[in-house]
Formats: sequence, C-alpha cells, structure tokens
Amino acid sequence: MAQSKSAIPQVVFVLGPPGSGKGTQCAKLVEEFKFTHLSAGELLRGEITKGSKDGALIQKLMDEGKIVPVDITCRLLYNSMQESSSNRFLIDGFPRNKDNVDGWERIVGDKADVKFCLFLDCPKEVCLSRIMSRHEGRTDDTPEKFKLRIDTYFKETVPIIEHFGTINKLRSIPSDRTIEHVYADVKTAIGSEFEIGKFEP
Repeated sequence: MAQSKSAIPQVVFVLGPPGSGKGTQCAKLVEEFKFTHLSAGELLRGEITKGSKDGALIQKLMDEGKIVPVDITCRLLYNSMQESSSNRFLIDGFPRNKDNVDGWERIVGDKADVKFCLFLDCPKEVCLSRIMSRHEGRTDDTPEKFKLRIDTYFKETVPIIEHFGTINKLRSIPSDRTIEHVYADVKTAIGSEFEIGKFEP
C-alpha cells in the first residue's frame, strides 16, 4: 500500500497573498529539493499561447472578465503532473476558494496525495510595500489596485486556509521576514512530510 501511495503525485499547495514571497520560496525548493513547481495562472496562460481549444475559451473568458471553470484548471494541473518525471509538486496559487477545493476533489481526488497547504502569512502593509517596490515606474499599477487585489485575496482565501487547518493540513509560516529566515521554516515544514536528503534528482 505504501508503495502505491508514493507512486501517485505528492502535492503541496502553496498559498499566500500577492507579495508574500510564494515564487521566491518555490524557486528555492525547486533548486534544492527538485520539486516541480506548477502555477495555475501560468498553465492557463500557456494554453492561450498554444492556441488549444481550451486556450480559446480561456482567452474569451478572461477578455470578458469571467472566471475560468475550475474543471479546466484542475485538468491542466493533473495533466502536467502526469507528464512530469517527478512525483513531488508545489502548486502555487491554488486553491483560492471553495469552488477550487471542490473542483480538485471532483477532478483529481485520490489520484494525488495532498500532503499539506503551505501558507505564507504576510501583513497587507508588507505585501503592498513589496509589490509597489517591484513595480516602480509602471503607471498602470497603483497602490489602490494592489490593495484591492490583496483585499480580494484575503476575502476569498482565508476560508480555505481555515479549511486546511481543520483537517490538520496547514503549515502557516510568517513571511514578513528575510528570505533566509522564511526559507528555514519552509524547509522544516517540508521535512515534516518528506525525507530531506532523499529527494530524487
């Protein structure tokens, strides 16, 4: 039984508001421990670039300001895991709401082993400061727009964080510190479910 369990994709969901450092921490884990990093947003944009049937629908929905059906997102994530030679995945920015969680259970379910949700907890003010410093000189980005994005994130995602907490699958790490301090705690969280030092190259 343990052998078949380890053969299916092992997943860590990585959540956190814009500016919390998700991309930075995921990149460090990929480099050191050979995780495969999947971003739901990048996969959706990739389908548009490829010009696939799903891509045309995704583009149409985005142009109309509508949400892409969760079934498409979950299918893209699962297909990417199936196509990878790795079986350890960081899924960045997903699930963001209850519809995402329900869709994952429906489409993927026990075909993947979700170890836990890694939540990079960062105060809104710190997130806003980081985002604005990264986007200096861009006239289309304003503090008001970023604040709205962050507020929307917290409104949608806090219930999901609480959901993972109730099923004992939440690892919350304060990310308003240096990259190195945050990463030390991230490594500890990863080590609680994966054997550090025994990662496949």
